[in-house]
Amino acid sequence: MYRKSGDSLQGRYHHYRLHPFSFAEIAGSKDRPVPPPGTEIAIPSRASKDTLESLMTFGGFPEPFLAQSARALRRWQKERLDRFFREDVRDLESIRDLSSLQILADLLPERVAAPLSLNALREDLEVSHRALTLWMEVLERLYHLFRVRPFATRKVRGLRKMPKAYLWDGSLVPAPGARFENLVALHLLKLCHYLRDREGFEVDLTYLRDRTGREVDFLVTFGGKPWFAVETKLRETDIDPALAYFRDRLKIPWTYQVVLEATRDFVQDRIRCVPAARFLAALI
Repeated sequence: MYRKSGDSLQGRYHHYRLHPFSFAEIAGSKDRPVPPPGTEIAIPSRASKDTLESLMTFGGFPEPFLAQSARALRRWQKERLDRFFREDVRDLESIRDLSSLQILADLLPERVAAPLSLNALREDLEVSHRALTLWMEVLERLYHLFRVRPFATRKVRGLRKMPKAYLWDGSLVPAPGARFENLVALHLLKLCHYLRDREGFEVDLTYLRDRTGREVDFLVTFGGKPWFAVETKLRETDIDPALAYFRDRLKIPWTYQVVLEATRDFVQDRIRCVPAARFLAALI
């Protein structure tokens, strides 16, 4: 709201973005040093699987996570969405067709983790491209979703206008694979925001996909250059060939395959396959 006011307030406040609970906060490892940009992630030797399961089930928002109750989660989700559309959107944005905006929000959980086609959504909702673009910007401004855009480079013939959408409340995502990817996206975004807001570094979250269909879920960049790449899997420990392809093409210093149900940590072809709990515990 400060940014929308007439006075810029330059020099009188710092802007920080508040995130849901992360693995490191819950596990009490928040005193672990934050990974300095451009360095290898210091992954701990152990981490709690129970914490990871709770985040997957209840998400990171404090009320449902602390309640640890499916009933409390359902009630909280309903009340939050009601307040979001009836109060936040109504008071802060000039949206007339709130019912269509709600339908758009209902469609998004099924499309998490996939390149988002605005044309397909526009046809489903039977609205103009301009209206849909505005609604997506509103949902992003009010922290219902965030978009991860493809990394643009001449070294790879990639997609330039197909972002992926993720939800701040990952518990709304029904598919286990997409929900896990959403959870990792939230943790990586929090790391990027922390390094930007507190340290002033130019750190961004992107993803990789070329026109032949090769894809890596996430690429974190520092100063516009690749820092590390992350591919998420539910249980597959065979290294994804796309990781090696993009690593060699873009000279990515570190690459990780983060597996939800993995029990062992190993390195193959200079790519580290690591259990998800241990990887998330290494972040902030």
